[in-house]
Amino acid sequence: MNRLLLTLFLLSSFVALRGASAATSGRQPNIIFILSDDLAQGDVGAYGQKLIQTPRLDRMAREGTRYLQAYCGTSVCAPSRTSLMTGLHSGHAPVRGNWEVPVEGQLPLPASTVTVAQILKTAGYATAVMGKWGMGMFDTTGSPLKKGFDHHFGYNCQRHAHSYFPTYLYNDGARFDLPGNDGVGVGATFAQDLIQADVLKWVRAKKDQPFFLYYAITLPHGRHEIDDLGIYADKPWPAPQKAYAAQVTRLDRDIGQLLDLLAELKLDQNTLVMLAGDNGSSFEPTSPMGQLFDQAGNGLRGYKRGLYEGALRQASLARWPGTIPAGRVTDEPWAFWDFLPTAAELAGATLPAGFKPDGLSLVSFLRGGPAPSREYFYWELHEQRPLQALRFGNWKAVKPRHDAATELYDLATDPAEAKNLAAQKPELVARAEALMKSARTEDPNWPLTGRAADREADRLKNTKKKSSD
Repeated sequence: MNRLLLTLFLLSSFVALRGASAATSGRQPNIIFILSDDLAQGDVGAYGQKLIQTPRLDRMAREGTRYLQAYCGTSVCAPSRTSLMTGLHSGHAPVRGNWEVPVEGQLPLPASTVTVAQILKTAGYATAVMGKWGMGMFDTTGSPLKKGFDHHFGYNCQRHAHSYFPTYLYNDGARFDLPGNDGVGVGATFAQDLIQADVLKWVRAKKDQPFFLYYAITLPHGRHEIDDLGIYADKPWPAPQKAYAAQVTRLDRDIGQLLDLLAELKLDQNTLVMLAGDNGSSFEPTSPMGQLFDQAGNGLRGYKRGLYEGALRQASLARWPGTIPAGRVTDEPWAFWDFLPTAAELAGATLPAGFKPDGLSLVSFLRGGPAPSREYFYWELHEQRPLQALRFGNWKAVKPRHDAATELYDLATDPAEAKNLAAQKPELVARAEALMKSARTEDPNWPLTGRAADREADRLKNTKKKSSD
């Protein structure tokens, strides 16, 4: 009996040591961040979706942690991605709204901007971005190949990425055509097929060294196009809803393939995989898409291009077997600008002298500890009109435009932001407004009074170009 107990003890010790081997082997962990274009909490079964099937994301949630209050950088593409890549919230980031630059692309990241990929490269990481970049074309300072990425495959311009059957894509800055595609939803080549294949090929090639993969997958952003409606083909739904559901399930399948590859290569216990959408709900709750799929089923107010909670909280999962607790669900908040310091700590990388990110490392939080304590979260957004929002503790302040009164909500009792308490809590409004002022730096491209003159000139130029196309 004693011998049996000893044998069982030794076996259990071996299993525990094996599970911890990634942390003690000396090899830095691989880091994968999957950023889905527009995936919302309400799209995923693990968050309560009933009509769209997401078996691999649901399994990822069971095998890792699901976050209920993970915040995007802000609620449209380019500035949200900028926050993720730079560790800066939208009061300090160089891109605070979508700004198209003719002929193709968006306002580039400046040469002085530091990205997470640049930091990880100093620690010996191979780096790649597949999918959509949207922070500068290849001939600008914001090119991904100038911002720390060894490899890029897919789209650069986010408007180009609206087509899932594009006439061309890019591989390391070199354009290649897709004969037979017409760019408007009819064609022989579904771009995601090529992008997914490149992801899997690159991971196989880099399996023997630490790597950082930023998988900026375009699904399920509009246009809502798909090469195969699959299990939704016979649903009694309108065509856009069928296509959207198929896009989400295709996203789910492709993420599952990546997770399976990590297991095949025996890398999953040394690989942090984080998943997020780049904004909250994309659809107005009363719209046909919003009503069918109940993206606002969590009861939150607002959607994309706003700064209420429904626009800012997005679907987010993290998986790292043996390190991240399995089956954990937490409502403690974090934000995109926390990713850079988190990755730097995991890699053992040193931040550049003089560079201070707004984010805080989530390493302890990922491992099961509490979220880091901070004074506030801050957002601004420059679309049709500048917006600001700030969370401090459980209080949320929103300025729906620069000359509007500040609204105040208690997220602890009113997560739907239905009851404005500004009139009852003037001292908290004053504190929020002071924090909003101190949280941001002035930028001539992003005045709180409206569109910058240069940005408006570019908008008019783009409008004129599109009308002549």
